[in-house]
Amino acid sequence: MELLSTPKNIEINNITCDSFRISWAMEKGDLERVTHYFIDLNKKENKNSNKFKHRDVPTKLVAKAVPLPMTVRGHWFLSPRTEYSVAVQTAVKQSDGEYLVSGWSETVEFCTGDYAKEHLAQLQEKAELIAGRMLRFSVFYRNQHKEYFQHVRYPQPHSPRSPRPLSSFPDPAFACLCVPPPPPPPPRGRMHCGNVMKPSLKDNSGSHGSPTSGMLHGIFFSCNTEFNTGQPPQDSPYGRYRFQIPAQRLFNPNTNLYFADFYCMYTAYHYVVLVLAPKGSSGDLFCRERLPQLDISSNKFLTCCVEEGELVYRHAQDSILEVIYTEPVDLSLGVLGEISGHQLMSLSTANAKKDPSCKTCNISVGR
Repeated sequence: MELLSTPKNIEINNITCDSFRISWAMEKGDLERVTHYFIDLNKKENKNSNKFKHRDVPTKLVAKAVPLPMTVRGHWFLSPRTEYSVAVQTAVKQSDGEYLVSGWSETVEFCTGDYAKEHLAQLQEKAELIAGRMLRFSVFYRNQHKEYFQHVRYPQPHSPRSPRPLSSFPDPAFACLCVPPPPPPPPRGRMHCGNVMKPSLKDNSGSHGSPTSGMLHGIFFSCNTEFNTGQPPQDSPYGRYRFQIPAQRLFNPNTNLYFADFYCMYTAYHYVVLVLAPKGSSGDLFCRERLPQLDISSNKFLTCCVEEGELVYRHAQDSILEVIYTEPVDLSLGVLGEISGHQLMSLSTANAKKDPSCKTCNISVGR
């Protein structure tokens, strides 16, 4: 039997987090003869790969010949935001069951995409199932080491303002509006560089397919409270110094709220990542295109409601919320102090890898 020509001009397009379309050129005489395609798909490993992740199944895929381009799909061997190499081979199945095969094509590399909104919506539905009842809270807080806050407060010879106590907020003159006033402008002729926490690029913690990882700039805050006291816990994974800011400074009717992720780290604890972005800000525009938006007054994770003329805040009891605020935050809007509890480094989520085997927080797309 006449040999098959080697496939050439490989093209990859329509790439998602767990699928892609592939096509190639064949000699005209082969088009009617070929019965099967062999596809050799290999993941490019790197030093940051999840060492606990399940081994991938064999990646030499066999498919019956169909008109090209063809779609390759499967969350069991494709992961989001991952680099792959692919080569193809054509074959004719003979009467004795053996295959007459072509040579392997050239190898082409590509990278899968992030979770789309519909995938995040599936994660959101799973997160809602375990969110639990809502508890009231009044402050967002951020824990860090002493050196972090020293850097924030004193990067310039002159710091514009010093932190004020929480008791001085909100301004009574604005209480009826339920929206805090903007901070006063810096003194004329002086750059307002010191005393401000600036957004930084989100790390790769959480779901591997999260569109915020390595893309969204923000500042991490917490809001979970202890059930018996209604106050923030005295322990922290991130440092003994805590900045607290009234909730209305970051979260109010002029803020949009987005769902970003749901994950765990081989423990019983589950984390929900939310994004707070002032309406019309660059962070808001980023999230609007990529993340499911939540109703700020009615959702299972974090709410802001007007009750008797005042803003009332609640958070989900059974999930640990990681709240990303997308804009700079001035320390003068809150209070800075040292906690009395322990620093629990083992609970840190910095660059934490998601458990791919957890049925509670994984969806059947990507990993």
